[in-house]
Amino acid sequence: MSWSKPWGAALLAAALAFGASPLRAQDSMPALLHPLFQDHAVLQRDQPVPVWGHADPGETVSVAFARQTVSTRADAEGRWRTTLQPISVGGPYELTVHVGHATQTVRDLWMGDVWLCSGQSNMELPVWRALNAGSEIASATQPTIRLFTVPQAAAFSAQHTFSSTAAWVSATPETVREFSAACFYFARELQKTVDVPMGLIQAAWGGSRIGAWTSAKALRAHGGMDEALDVLALYARDPAGARLQWGQRWQKWWLAREDAVAGDAPWGLDSGSSGWQEAPEMLGAWEHWGVAALADYNGMGWYRSQLTLTAAQAAQGATLELGPVDETDMTWVNGVAVGSQYGAGEARRYPLPNGLLQAGSNTVVINVLDTYGDGGLSGPASAHGLRFDDGTRVGLDSPWQYRIAPGAQSPPLAPWHAATGLSTLYNGMIAPLGGYGLRGMLWYQGESNTADGAAYAALLRTLRDGWRSQFGKQMPLLVVQLAGYGLPPVVPVESRWAQVREAQRRVVAEDPRSALAVAIDIGDAYDIHPPNKQELGRRLARAARHLVYAEEGLSPSGPQALAAAHTAEGVRIMFGEITGKLVTTGANGPIGFELCDADARQCSYADARMDERHVVLRSPQANAAALVRYCWADGPVCTLRDSAGMPAGPFELPITDAEVPR
Repeated sequence: MSWSKPWGAALLAAALAFGASPLRAQDSMPALLHPLFQDHAVLQRDQPVPVWGHADPGETVSVAFARQTVSTRADAEGRWRTTLQPISVGGPYELTVHVGHATQTVRDLWMGDVWLCSGQSNMELPVWRALNAGSEIASATQPTIRLFTVPQAAAFSAQHTFSSTAAWVSATPETVREFSAACFYFARELQKTVDVPMGLIQAAWGGSRIGAWTSAKALRAHGGMDEALDVLALYARDPAGARLQWGQRWQKWWLAREDAVAGDAPWGLDSGSSGWQEAPEMLGAWEHWGVAALADYNGMGWYRSQLTLTAAQAAQGATLELGPVDETDMTWVNGVAVGSQYGAGEARRYPLPNGLLQAGSNTVVINVLDTYGDGGLSGPASAHGLRFDDGTRVGLDSPWQYRIAPGAQSPPLAPWHAATGLSTLYNGMIAPLGGYGLRGMLWYQGESNTADGAAYAALLRTLRDGWRSQFGKQMPLLVVQLAGYGLPPVVPVESRWAQVREAQRRVVAEDPRSALAVAIDIGDAYDIHPPNKQELGRRLARAARHLVYAEEGLSPSGPQALAAAHTAEGVRIMFGEITGKLVTTGANGPIGFELCDADARQCSYADARMDERHVVLRSPQANAAALVRYCWADGPVCTLRDSAGMPAGPFELPITDAEVPR
């Protein structure tokens, strides 16, 4: 970082003056400004600066900043918003808001570039879990990088502010430790060529699906989700009614699924004993029960238990208390759906409708969906029970029974689930950002959508367009293509992870305001959270330099496959965005290329050789092949690069009969 520029020296001095403390006493304490506008914030340079907050309805609001003074009036709900003229890089500035006798001032504000970093666990993964964490944290004093972590919160309708306190802080060993490694390393690398303050907004949630980050308006425009979105809207005002309605939809799905058995309704009071077996008394992850069929089982399992109540107990209000479920449950009491929740380490608390319980025997049935690692209902049995309104409790410690529910289909997930629902994380974490000025958006997500990779492209477009409607129609988007995960296959296989990668590639390729950071070669076969976030940060910064800052002579990622065609010598694939020339690592020629029929039901590996900016594939199946794939697996071996060391990413292309330019 060059400190020769006046703003650089001033920023360092200001950072030392203010210290690392995230909060300062204001001149006065009324919450006039939205919480995004705090000491140490970075505002987006060179574009209009929106500022907003809250005051009494009808009050006149005066905003002073950088020799500008503007006025506006709070609306009937007390919300106000105004816009300042663009300001170039620099600072420090003070922002002062006056409403009547109330004043709020925030200091040490800088004009720079602001980035939103969002996604699931690989974006959330903090610096302390990345490579070389001790050294990286110790050297992390970067006063020109400011960090803001959006509090994790799910909501059933769009929120105007955050669920808890949040603050802008300068990057220091203390503040960087828990911050997104991918986001921090991106900004640190980018500052080597873009010498301006960087503001980083982290809004990430491990295990989240893309639908949770997308607004309800955008999802309705996407289509096919109205029923679920209607249930979500109902949940905001009538949770019990929404649970009942969703339970009916879930049951309908169960009875109509591909593996359905006529009349099989495990939640019902008359479900019988067929297929049910006694579960271990301590319950816990089913992988540890010593049952061969469950040793590595990911999928659905059913549990049921009974308890006997007196008439006085049944007449009371009650809450069903369940210990942690790994990872998603759908729960019934006496055949009525009472709740559903996602979260591997979270206990469940489901208030029961009045009149549901009965004197005598009562049945609790739980369907558990596990998609990764250990799964099932935690133990011991006494961890589960009914809590009555008078404070007494009855445990569900009678013998639990279970049955496996094999099948490839996954059940519909309740739209109110925090990480796997619809719009929940958008409502709680993205909507509160309002129209805060951004330079661009970083998106690292997709692992949780690999169960239906074919649908991901349309969902990514929907998220992109929805966020641009909030932050700006031309807002740049940097997408991380999923890293490799899993052992390489010995024969061509279908891969849902590859489907998501292909969706990411295609959506980026069609949009001139998007760029892709290829990560296939920096994954970890045994860890879904690859620790090399430094290299990922470098690749994201490279993509930004190409897309956002229009740096000449710099490709956004690495070699990109443009077209494939039948030729007399085999299938010829043309590549673009090559720095230098095509090269391979660890082999005399490229590996990982497949030739497939039109439906990709029959694929075979092909021998490959490089020819200038092309790769030529030879195989007995070459003439009949309709598709070519490269690195098509969860965790493939990919050897094709360019002279800059940038990898060619996975792809699938149709093979045409048109001549490929040389």
